[in-house]
Amino acid sequence: MRYYLGLDNGGTATKAAIFDETGKEVATAGMDTAMLVPKAGFTERDMDEMWEANCQVVRKALEKAQIRGEDIACVTVCGHGKGLYLWGKDGRPVRNGIISTDNRAWRYPVQWKEDGTQDKVFERSCQHILSSQPVSLLAWLKDNEPEALEKTQWIFACKDYVRFCLTGEAFAERTDYSGCNLVNLHTEEYDQELLELFGLSECMEKLPPLRYSTDICGYITAEAAQKTGLNEGTPVAGGAFDIDACALAVGVTDEEHVCMIAGTWSINEYIGRKPITDGSVMMNSFFCLPDYYLIEECSPTSAGNNEWFMKTLLPELRKECKKNGTNIYEQMNAWVEEIPPEEFCPVYLPFLMASNVHPNARGSFVGLSNFHTRKHLLRSVYEGVTFCHRYHLERLLKTRKEAPKSIRLAGGAARSPMWTQMFADVMKLPVESVQVNETGAFGCALIGATACKAYPDIAEAAARMCRISSPVLPDMERASIYDEKYELYCKTLKALDGLWDSVQAYQDRH
Repeated sequence: MRYYLGLDNGGTATKAAIFDETGKEVATAGMDTAMLVPKAGFTERDMDEMWEANCQVVRKALEKAQIRGEDIACVTVCGHGKGLYLWGKDGRPVRNGIISTDNRAWRYPVQWKEDGTQDKVFERSCQHILSSQPVSLLAWLKDNEPEALEKTQWIFACKDYVRFCLTGEAFAERTDYSGCNLVNLHTEEYDQELLELFGLSECMEKLPPLRYSTDICGYITAEAAQKTGLNEGTPVAGGAFDIDACALAVGVTDEEHVCMIAGTWSINEYIGRKPITDGSVMMNSFFCLPDYYLIEECSPTSAGNNEWFMKTLLPELRKECKKNGTNIYEQMNAWVEEIPPEEFCPVYLPFLMASNVHPNARGSFVGLSNFHTRKHLLRSVYEGVTFCHRYHLERLLKTRKEAPKSIRLAGGAARSPMWTQMFADVMKLPVESVQVNETGAFGCALIGATACKAYPDIAEAAARMCRISSPVLPDMERASIYDEKYELYCKTLKALDGLWDSVQAYQDRH
């Protein structure tokens, strides 16, 4: 039996999962990695800790699966996109890695939009500019930490740094770097003129060579083998941006479905033969399948809000669940189900880390009264996150000639039957998911199986290995209730739009 190991590095967690050649999930392991918040709007992680976490979860997964390193046919890594991981000329990380939820560079996209740079960039990259993309962060570093760029040998995305640690070879995989405003989507290569538009021409020599998802990009080194329990010489595939890996995992290999990922980020995407070049969507990038583009609407506004609520406002419930060995997420789902959908809960804007409507918008509960309990507020969070996904979906649907057959859902919400039903009701579309726990790692397994020639291409690997669940159908009575609530959500966005710059100005002064 051949086994495939997938590593998934999210914003706050590192996971490993092992799958057999039929797509069965054999074993999983995961651990949290600390999110460092040195200032408001800054989110970082220790790169050494991140690498050690990958080593630990690989060892744990191998132990749980009761297999040896030599049984792994291929290792593949995915990770959060955007953000920044700099490797130094001295063979060490230059500084802490910057996570995709970071908003320190928010002024740069605003400036580039005002001075016309964004329009020139879009002609080449087919993307709008986000504050968390490497180009914005590199510009911020150039102005605030110039010594960091001087020390840098390689500019890595999250998963490409992990793969470098596994193999000692520096490569940049196309799905990630084409989502970073670093690649010309027409030529499929880096573009010196694109970097010059950002004032970053000196960074060209620091960008690793580009490779495809299914390319073998090195082999497990002796040092990595000792730390992970993998076999020295095991091939490592190029991997993918985690949103591409998740789309593969839920069987999105054609244009019939929309994929939603409710993780730290609200990811809403479909694949197409051509990019959308009229500026109506946020992102176009290369997909893992040849000749397909990923058309994407996204923001860091999804289930990460749920994590914040749990850790910040439910400390005693966390403690109780840990003591009793119960699942806190199941308890939270039960709380939400206690509040009927038609009951008014405060309108929640899921903008704790950043926003999809204003660069300075903040998370908010609007309409709070002394009647409301934490259970009401938790339902507000579930609803607000789901409404934000719908806001993105409506933009995507305007670019399609035909409605999708279904939503393919991944991320934390997909593990909650109640939340999955809410997605179906709010979107008014059937919702399907895949029968594995770790979708990002599973997408990696599909890539690894293709890279090792077990299947002729990724589409065939997905057809043979994916097990899609029965669809959850929308309840149209509840859908009508959510339509009213969504209208309140949109009115709240508009009503507060003029406030956010003043909030930011106050923070800047103090």
